[in-house]
Amino acid sequence: MSYRDTYEAWLASPALSAAEKAELEAIRSDDKEIESRFFDQLSFGTAGLRGTMGVGLYRMNVHVIRHATQAFAQVILEEGAEAAARGVAVCYDCRNNSEVFAREAARVMAGNGIPVRLFESLRPTPELSFAIREYGCIAGINITASHNPKEYNGYKVYWEDGAQLPPRHADQVAKKMKQLDVFACVKTMDYDQAVSQGLITLLGAETDEKFLANVMEQVNDRAAVEKVADSFQMVYTPFHGTGYRLIPEALRRLGMKHVICVPEQMVLDGNFPTVASPNPENPEGFALAVELARKHGANFILGSDPDADRVGIMVHTGGGQFQVLTGNQTGVLLLDYLIGAMKRTGRLPEKPVALKTIVTTEMARKVAQVNGLACYDTFTGFKFLAEKKDALESSGQGSVILSYEESYGYMLGSFVRDKDAVTASVALTEMAAWYAGQGMTLYDALLALYEKYGYYSERTLNLVMPGLDGLRKMAALMSSLRETPPTEIAGTAVRQRKDYQDGSVVNVAGGSRERMELSGSNVLRYEMADGTSLIVRPSGTEPKVKVYILANGASQAEASQKVEQYSAWAQTLKD
Repeated sequence: MSYRDTYEAWLASPALSAAEKAELEAIRSDDKEIESRFFDQLSFGTAGLRGTMGVGLYRMNVHVIRHATQAFAQVILEEGAEAAARGVAVCYDCRNNSEVFAREAARVMAGNGIPVRLFESLRPTPELSFAIREYGCIAGINITASHNPKEYNGYKVYWEDGAQLPPRHADQVAKKMKQLDVFACVKTMDYDQAVSQGLITLLGAETDEKFLANVMEQVNDRAAVEKVADSFQMVYTPFHGTGYRLIPEALRRLGMKHVICVPEQMVLDGNFPTVASPNPENPEGFALAVELARKHGANFILGSDPDADRVGIMVHTGGGQFQVLTGNQTGVLLLDYLIGAMKRTGRLPEKPVALKTIVTTEMARKVAQVNGLACYDTFTGFKFLAEKKDALESSGQGSVILSYEESYGYMLGSFVRDKDAVTASVALTEMAAWYAGQGMTLYDALLALYEKYGYYSERTLNLVMPGLDGLRKMAALMSSLRETPPTEIAGTAVRQRKDYQDGSVVNVAGGSRERMELSGSNVLRYEMADGTSLIVRPSGTEPKVKVYILANGASQAEASQKVEQYSAWAQTLKD
């Protein structure tokens, strides 16, 4: 069926409301727009679905949500009646339509006879991961597009371990979505009827308390907070999202007396009216927080993204100026702090381990190794970090004290298997308070770490390639790099090439080949003669290719110069 045929089939479907049909009629003369909405389904992967909201097969809407949930329900039912009876937890964030989408997902699960534990109102993503594990659910669904702009929404899926869906199950869901008609095959149940029959039960304050109890168990040094609690001031913003309640409460339980919340951004709003993008990676989003920090004399600012799985911090650098720390810098600070705090308080486990992804700074490995910790890499994504954590701990090879990736995601403890801004906020605040007790800001602490462990600098470039042409360009770029592999980049020799798709390692000078542990992901890595690592990875959820530059040097200036040198090369990949 052509995209035009699919468009007409949607228009003719009784499942569409009058408003939805009007939206489609309005684009009848715009063939390019019709193609963009109906050329294919949204791609279902291990992270589920993500896309802009609107009517169409390649958009996020109630019909796509129902279709995906029906496919997911059938995968669960095939696990057997006992597995299906364990039920599914469903959560959602502050985005426009998130509550509607969550209810629709719950109705479809109930229509298939699968019990649902639906959060009564929006909650942080890590609390969903916790609920799956706490209540023994077979799976979970979270309606969120994380830190994406307001036009987006998403459908994240989880398995029984509380981590995002394993590739095998994701492939099964994707296959069934191709087989099932988007309208005719969906089974639903009236919401109120499902509640009255016990197929939908609501989760609320009792789950919050259980979750927060686990969060607070991760505190290592309350005395450090008590020492400065009367004078230490910090600013917090949830960027209009789900962290607005639990994060301030967790900080209060930590012992913080002066948590100043940005009032305009404590208002739940899926339009994110005070920021261009609700992403803690972007300094401009912190403008109101910086204003408050200057007014109150705070030197520490913390912000969580709309679904409260990612967290970013800003630190005072002197003269009333604040700087956003990168996810790499924040993770290195936190890893070094946790090692020290656990040693001070006798909480460091035997065989301590740090986990990071292949695109995360190599400084983390240096911090771990200098302090006697093992450090392992995984593919990008917390399902892989969770998988590695479980493998290490179940085999007795080590206990993971921190898992993190450069995109502002941190996982502590054993009660979640995803990024957790709630617990990370508590740990980062404890760290900031401890350094304040030493007369240092976190900026001072970062400079001290560079002196101790060496100078590192990183940059991630997003080569955006939108539309159908963009998808083809992304594929062509990766194919070209494999067919004609570079022996020199930006005037520097390539020492080693790693292809994570087949697990091959090529030593360029002699041509010898080796194999590495990781394989099965469309990622290329180049180890340069000057010690820099370059990684090229197509995004799995957005139309862009990411290029990661991981550099180090004898000074910060040298490390930064390498980043600039390779950034110029990375930009040429888009041409």
